[in-house]
Amino acid sequence: MTNVVNKNETYTGQVIDFTHEGHGVVKFDRFPIFVPNAIKDETIEFKVIKVKKQFAIGKLLTIKEKSQDRIEAPCEYYKECGGCQLQHLSYTAQLEMKKEQVVNLFQRKSHFEDTVINNTIGMENPWHYRNKSQIPVQKNRQGEIELGFYRQRSHTLVDINHCMIQDKKHDQIMNKLRTMLEQLNMNIYNEQKHKGELRHIILRSGYYTEDTMIIFVTNTKQLSHKNKIIDYITNEFENVVSIKHNINQEKSNVIMGKTSYTIYGKDTIEDQLAEYQFKISDTSFYQINPQQTEKLYNKALEYAQLDGEQTVIDAYCGIGTIGTYMSQKAKHVYGVEIVEEAIKNAEENAKINHVENATWEAGKAEDIILKWKKEGIKPEVVMVDPPRKGCDQTFIETLIELSPKRIVYISCNPATQVRDVEILKEAGYNLKEITPVDMFPHTTHVETVALIEKN
Repeated sequence: MTNVVNKNETYTGQVIDFTHEGHGVVKFDRFPIFVPNAIKDETIEFKVIKVKKQFAIGKLLTIKEKSQDRIEAPCEYYKECGGCQLQHLSYTAQLEMKKEQVVNLFQRKSHFEDTVINNTIGMENPWHYRNKSQIPVQKNRQGEIELGFYRQRSHTLVDINHCMIQDKKHDQIMNKLRTMLEQLNMNIYNEQKHKGELRHIILRSGYYTEDTMIIFVTNTKQLSHKNKIIDYITNEFENVVSIKHNINQEKSNVIMGKTSYTIYGKDTIEDQLAEYQFKISDTSFYQINPQQTEKLYNKALEYAQLDGEQTVIDAYCGIGTIGTYMSQKAKHVYGVEIVEEAIKNAEENAKINHVENATWEAGKAEDIILKWKKEGIKPEVVMVDPPRKGCDQTFIETLIELSPKRIVYISCNPATQVRDVEILKEAGYNLKEITPVDMFPHTTHVETVALIEKN
């Protein structure tokens, strides 16, 4: 236990940096205190609420000297809801902060001093960008049904009428569904008791098509009032082309279960990226922010340096969005994804877009890639877009064995990306350039795309 600061005592200090969670950092004798809602270059008064061996947590009390980057958060739920963390910071400063996170990870904490790190690619209008909303459903102590988002680091629900980062259509649907559930006296799931029926409502929309899918996630095998729900939704919302029932009886934080049924309309919705059309199912991965996805994929295409002669492997290919993008300039694209339904979507999407130079296969990336290698497939470029945990160790070993000339690595978690790139560096690869892309404005998340070349 350190004596630099003490719990429940009040201090004044200058904020010198941000954490990766967007908290302000104050240091006394090199000992860091992390203060939520404080901004770099501000002088603040704060109360220490938790003291650990390596750091302390403070609560902001007063801003003595305000940063020019501080703004009034436009959302009325901002101080309660945990969906956004940076609305009190100007958008220009958010983009700078996200670049600084990448610089910190790659140049200060790792040995990539010679790597070019570009400015963060932002949005012209960074609001209402989310095409997918995962909305928990609860009953409050008065027995009223609430729909909204959790407070930060809790499972306490904030009942909301609108969200400034989700599609505006979703606000309207959410509010009407709350009314419908009250009228039907719907049986709502109780997380503590693991009893009840309706757990979540998930909304997915096409940004360009406005097709909308509504998914009801229940703790039961049956969806009560199913026909009344279908009638209500189809009368109220002309853009809803698919209604699904998903069953999740697990006692866990995982939102969706493994079994889904289409109870109305189509199995998928459609959307567009650049000139390409895509069918999206309820379980398939599709980028949350389509406008920024186009910028991300264009940068990835630039890094791939294709001229029609290259074979490309798209590992973690999902429904084939980036593989389809690459196909326009590649000799042939081979996409692999562990989720079988996503591969079915990828094959269907290839047909829709008249892509004939692509092959899609379901399975573990490392297994399928080795199989392709035995078949004589030698890629010049490998496209990698793994989940937050980064690349599997076995996959990286397989990638090194495959020895492509270029690797284009998209990451939603630069902390695991830098770990993976360090392994590739030891195997003779060089991180040439990295570009942050702001896929989730007003949150602390930052996406990156990196160009890695064999020495």
